[in-house]
Amino acid sequence: MSMAKGSNLQVPTTALRVELGWRSGPGVPDADASALLLLSGKVRTDGDFVFYNQPAHSSGAVRHEGKRDLGGQVTDTLLVDLARVEPAVETVVLAASADGGTFGQVPGLCIRVLDAGQGTELARFDPTATVETAFVLGEFYRRQGAWKFRAVGQGYSSGLEGLATDYGITVDEPQHAQPPAAAMPAPPVPPVNAPVPPMPPPPAAPAPTGAYGAPLSPQNPSSVPSTPVRLTKVTLTKQAPSVSLTKQGGTSGALRVNLNWQTREQFSRWGGRRGRAATSNPDLDLDLCALYELSDGSKGVVQALGNAFGALHRPPYIHLDGDDRTGAVETGENLTVNLDHKQSLRRILIFVTIYEGACSFADLHATVTLRPEHGAPIEFSLDECTVPSTVCALALITNTGGDLVVQREARYLVPERGVSPQRTIDRAYGWGMNWTPGRK
Repeated sequence: MSMAKGSNLQVPTTALRVELGWRSGPGVPDADASALLLLSGKVRTDGDFVFYNQPAHSSGAVRHEGKRDLGGQVTDTLLVDLARVEPAVETVVLAASADGGTFGQVPGLCIRVLDAGQGTELARFDPTATVETAFVLGEFYRRQGAWKFRAVGQGYSSGLEGLATDYGITVDEPQHAQPPAAAMPAPPVPPVNAPVPPMPPPPAAPAPTGAYGAPLSPQNPSSVPSTPVRLTKVTLTKQAPSVSLTKQGGTSGALRVNLNWQTREQFSRWGGRRGRAATSNPDLDLDLCALYELSDGSKGVVQALGNAFGALHRPPYIHLDGDDRTGAVETGENLTVNLDHKQSLRRILIFVTIYEGACSFADLHATVTLRPEHGAPIEFSLDECTVPSTVCALALITNTGGDLVVQREARYLVPERGVSPQRTIDRAYGWGMNWTPGRK
C-alpha cells in the first residue's frame, strides 16, 4: 500500500521487517537505517538508539539486520517485533541518514513495511528529498491498544548526529587536539616570600543528572546515563577496499567479526514475472573460518569442521563462537580476534564456506562487519555471486611493522573437482598447508 506523507494505517502486533531502499550508482551516497524507541518523545537511555554501531536493542524488539545489494537495488533492513516492545515505549521512530552526500542525490528512496513471516508488503512511503542528510521516514506508535504506522517524511540537514541529539541521544564528540604547552601563557610567578593566599573552599558538587537534566534516582538504574554513542563507521568498497586499524585506534581488545546472510529464491506467481522473495532455509549451513599465520611462522585454521574452534587467550588468539544456521545479525557466524596479542599475529584470512544446503553463493546475500573494541566498526557487503562458488574470501588482516590493515576481499572461488573449499582458499592465498578430510 503506497502512503502519502502524514497518512497512517493500523499494522499487526507482530514481527515486521522495515526496508530502507534506494538505487545505487556513481556518485550516490550510502544510506543507513536506524530506529529510536521513545517515551514522551525522547529516548530513555542511549541504548534506545538502534543503528549500525548498536545493532540490537536490549529487549530484543528491534534489530538492525544490515544491507543487501541486488543488482543495484540496495536495502538496509530493520526488524521490529512489536509484540516485544516494552510497555513503556510509546513510539518507534524509523529514520535514515546519508553518508557522503544528501538524500537529494539518492534515487528511488523509499521505506517499506513487510510482514516478517509472510513477506507481504503492508505499507510503502516514497519521500521527496533535496538537501536533507537525515530523515525520519516513518514511525510505529500505540493507539488504543493497537499499533499504527505513520508516514512522516521529516528531514534534517544536520545528519545523523542532529537527528540523534534531537531525540535525546548523547553523541560522543571527536577529541580535538589541545594546543601545545609552549603556546599556553605561563602563569605569573609570585614574588619570593610572598604570602600564600588561602585556598577557596571547593564548590558543592552538582547533583548528577540524566540525559535530560533530571536528577538521577538510585531506585531507577535506567536513568543512569550510558556511554555516549559513537556515530563513526567505515564502509569498505571496491574503490576503497582497505583501512588501517592502527590509524582507527582499534589495535587492542577484542575484534569481533560477524557474518550474516539472507537467502533468496526465485518464485513465480500465477505465471507472471519472476521475482525474488526473502526466505529461510533451515538446511543451509555456512561456516565462518580463518586461516592464520603467526609471527613465529606457525600456521593453522579456525573452523567448525573438525571442532577447530581456536582459542582467545593462547595461540592462535582467534576463537570461533559456534556454528550458526540463522544468518541473523549479532547471531549469524561470529569469530573473535584478541588484538592484545597483535604482535603474535602476522596475517589472518577470514573466509566462508558452504557446508550444506546450497551448491553456490548465488542468492545468498551476506554482510560482513568487523567490530574492534576500540575504534569504528568496519562493514562491507559481498557482491552478487555469478559463479558456482562454495568458498568466498571475505577479508585479509595483515600486520606489517605493527600496522594492522583490513583488506576487503569479497572474492568467490570455484573449487576444482575433488578439491575441498579449504584447500582452494589455501592455494589462492599461498598458505601452504596440508589438508585431511574432516567432519563436524
